Amino acid sequence: MKTSQSFGVHFSIKKGREKEDGQTKVYASITINKEKVIIALPFFVHFESWDKGHGCVKAKLLEAKEANAYLEQVKFTITTHYQQLQIAGKEITPQLLKACFLGEVTEETYSLSRLMDYHHEVASAALTWSTLKHYAVTRRYLEKFLKEKKKTTDIRVHEIDYKFIIDFETYLRNHKPADHYQPLNNNGVMKHLIRLRKMTTLAFKLQWINKDPFKNYKFRYKKVETAFLSSAELKAIEKHEFASESLSTIRDYFLFACYTGLSFVDLMNLQENNVVNGEDGGKWLKLFRQKSNEAMNVPLLTTALTIIKKYKDNPRSVTQGTIFPTITNQKVNMHLKEVAKIIGVKKTLTFGVARHTFATTITLANNVPIETVSKMMGHTKIATTQIYARVLLKKISEDMSVLREKLEPEPPKRKAGRKVHPKTHLKRVS
Repeated sequence: MKTSQSFGVHFSIKKGREKEDGQTKVYASITINKEKVIIALPFFVHFESWDKGHGCVKAKLLEAKEANAYLEQVKFTITTHYQQLQIAGKEITPQLLKACFLGEVTEETYSLSRLMDYHHEVASAALTWSTLKHYAVTRRYLEKFLKEKKKTTDIRVHEIDYKFIIDFETYLRNHKPADHYQPLNNNGVMKHLIRLRKMTTLAFKLQWINKDPFKNYKFRYKKVETAFLSSAELKAIEKHEFASESLSTIRDYFLFACYTGLSFVDLMNLQENNVVNGEDGGKWLKLFRQKSNEAMNVPLLTTALTIIKKYKDNPRSVTQGTIFPTITNQKVNMHLKEVAKIIGVKKTLTFGVARHTFATTITLANNVPIETVSKMMGHTKIATTQIYARVLLKKISEDMSVLREKLEPEPPKRKAGRKVHPKTHLKRVS
């Protein structure tokens, strides 16, 4: 990607600088975006032979051919350095070109595209494909922003400042996709800015820039409660008999996630060696999450065990060496929409919903301690699990009933004795 900028090389002489023999030194002027630097060339011409308008020796003179060939060579050399710096993604300034022409060592500067290329190169071994894909989406948004608002496709890293960040945020908020995708919500915008901040942080650590452009920027998140299924909704999905085998399979995958807390990618990666005998003698799932590489240890409930047995001898899963036949996330989400429509569930079903259902409806609502849930879900902090936790109305009712029993005194018991008719205690009025 090349940055759009003006560039020119011109030659001139200076009046009053002639030697006794009438010769004067030639100067090369390099101009980039109205910024200029002058190079004194080791080359002399006669003052009277100089064509000021064309910046060369007058063509009719005998010495013109050799002199102008030299000047063309100088211009060609400077232009070649300019093109090489563009390809390398460095910040191009007149001073840098002058240093390149004179063979001087200068400090390197870098473009955003080069920085993101470097990040992709070093992060490919540590990050999953799905995470790298998100960075690629952010990069496309940056390129669109630069093209539409800055009339270029790249920017020098040191040019990313607070204004650039605010302008990019505004662009993301106002961007209307031409395809079927919905516009970005607030948290979606924040995620793209976080990825940009990771780029500038990397540049700062590499000493490609000397200050953090995000220092005064404040990320603003809106709390969004991800849906989860109630016990009734979960049972409705579990008991329904689907006519389509593909929908039945997707339902099984979704239910397995609801009863284990697995993400889609971890479910697809499950192998037989992930099912082991646990501490209690029962079957457990033991694996490392692909997203965070944190350990998950989940005792398998009856429903989850039944689903595993159902696919034990499936030809596709046997061939792939996995517990379940693999499928793409896009197809899963498409089929889950059909499942929700058939069952009559108004919520958008995703594996995120399944994971939340495990944390809330399956475990926390049944008095499983949050510390235990956190360990099973592969979280390193309880605070992360609390994002998944939902306090159900049923749980509030149960907890308050216990509190009432502790705080409210029992009604006084009536003393045993002769029953008195309601009217007998009234005095007769004469």
